[in-house]
Amino acid sequence: MSIAETPEEILARMSLAEKIGQLMMCEVYGTDPDRPHEGNGRRFGVPTAAEAVRALHLGSAIYFRWTDSFAEGPGALAGLSRRLQEIARQDSGTGMLIATDQEQGPSSRFGPPATLFPGAMALAAAGDPGLARRSAAITGAELMAVGINVDLAPDADVNVNPANPVIGVRSFGSDPGLVARMVAAQVSGYQDDAGVSACAKHFPGHGDTSTDSHTGLPVIEHDRSLWERVDAPPFRSAIEAGVDMVMTAHIRLPELEPDGQPATLSRRVLDGMLRTGLGFDGVIITDSLQMSGVRQDHDDPEIAVRALLAGADLILMPPDPLGARDAVTAAVTGGRLPPAELDAKVLRVLRLKARRGLLRGGSPIAAPDLSVVGSPAHREVADQVAAAAVTRVNEGAPLPGSLAGLRVLVCGWGEAQDGDLVALLAGRLRGFGAVVRGEQTGREPSAAAAAGLAVAARDQDLVVCLTHDVAAGSAQAELVGRLAESGTTTVAVSVGVPYDAAYLPAAVTQLAVYSLAPPAVDAVARVLAGQSRAEGALPVEMA
Repeated sequence: MSIAETPEEILARMSLAEKIGQLMMCEVYGTDPDRPHEGNGRRFGVPTAAEAVRALHLGSAIYFRWTDSFAEGPGALAGLSRRLQEIARQDSGTGMLIATDQEQGPSSRFGPPATLFPGAMALAAAGDPGLARRSAAITGAELMAVGINVDLAPDADVNVNPANPVIGVRSFGSDPGLVARMVAAQVSGYQDDAGVSACAKHFPGHGDTSTDSHTGLPVIEHDRSLWERVDAPPFRSAIEAGVDMVMTAHIRLPELEPDGQPATLSRRVLDGMLRTGLGFDGVIITDSLQMSGVRQDHDDPEIAVRALLAGADLILMPPDPLGARDAVTAAVTGGRLPPAELDAKVLRVLRLKARRGLLRGGSPIAAPDLSVVGSPAHREVADQVAAAAVTRVNEGAPLPGSLAGLRVLVCGWGEAQDGDLVALLAGRLRGFGAVVRGEQTGREPSAAAAAGLAVAARDQDLVVCLTHDVAAGSAQAELVGRLAESGTTTVAVSVGVPYDAAYLPAAVTQLAVYSLAPPAVDAVARVLAGQSRAEGALPVEMA
């Protein structure tokens, strides 16, 4: 086994092309880096991920479902990671940062058999930082088992805007202090307990927007004082906990960046507010450069250069990786990006790799223990989180206490990443002795469906309607209103943000579970059956 080089030694022997490769994190396609996949051809102009890594000297990769990384299960995923590490070490002498978004909740890539937890807002409703840490530790352990050593989590945004279309339940809530405590707990769980790098996002704060930065450029009107009170505390807490990475936001803040640049391209924001102001000396990674929010004013290769000039160390998913490489090369050779500044960025990345054991010379990569993925002990903790998160939003009618022999209509939103929530809940309620009719009505229930269910509700003892992102006057709100008019006790269960309650009749008993994950369905079934109590606390302010 060779002796590990130091980050400084590795930097000293790297070519310019190898250095630039360390500053790029790209999506790679397929479950075998040596097997052709059309996605690699589209993105890199070569058929395999292995050729892409070598061509760009890539130091980091990221997995998604749409890259087919997870398509063949944990064993194949672990093999993919192992082979990518071998290729990277052979190419540049360093291991790879391999990342995914496993925040839990709606932003999760690694599905069953991995343990699915309710996400951040559910953890905040449960109110236990220790439980938040355990959930991160378990998530991190399962990621490490398949060779993923970076989780682009936790979300450190403070969701103070109920109309936020991109954060919502990904945030721990609207109280900066609560969010800060939960973020710090999860950073410790990921990094100290599981050995996975955490990433606090999206700096300087994406919680007060009504625009999705995937499709547009949000404008946030926070001045410095408001930012310090609302947005900064969770990032400060993450930094104090030793977070390895902070991710930028594609947002415009006129009060903080008068030049109008999105935060990702603003030196005032990244170098000034984050690096100097908050004292962060770790790796700054951009949000995906494929998102519309950062592609408003410059071509794609120029965006990559400007992100590095602003203070970023890792550019995530440049739309044109070869063009980004060439543009950064020209910026360095032309004097626009000073070599010393480039080296400082590479050194931050290499030091992170050293902390995570990725610079161990030619030492063999250990075989994974896949038994931890979705283990009974891990699923038990997910159930514990879900049970603690169920929140009674209003008084409403008393819950039945027992379902034995009751006729129950279950309807409403059913769409989930890995199943039909209406069918799942109906099955759970049958397990408690109820006679259940289930009908998924989805995002936009028709007037005819609402009318038919309202009639059917009259012959039931209980109606349970799942809701998700209800708006005033929406078809979902109309459905719940019609069900309430039937005279049968109606329970509305929000499986997304709890703000649904503002648009539903006060007479309806309202519960919030903040999650589409199966444990949340199990938890609400137990509450309806009188087996447990809804003791969660709302982590957001309601209008």
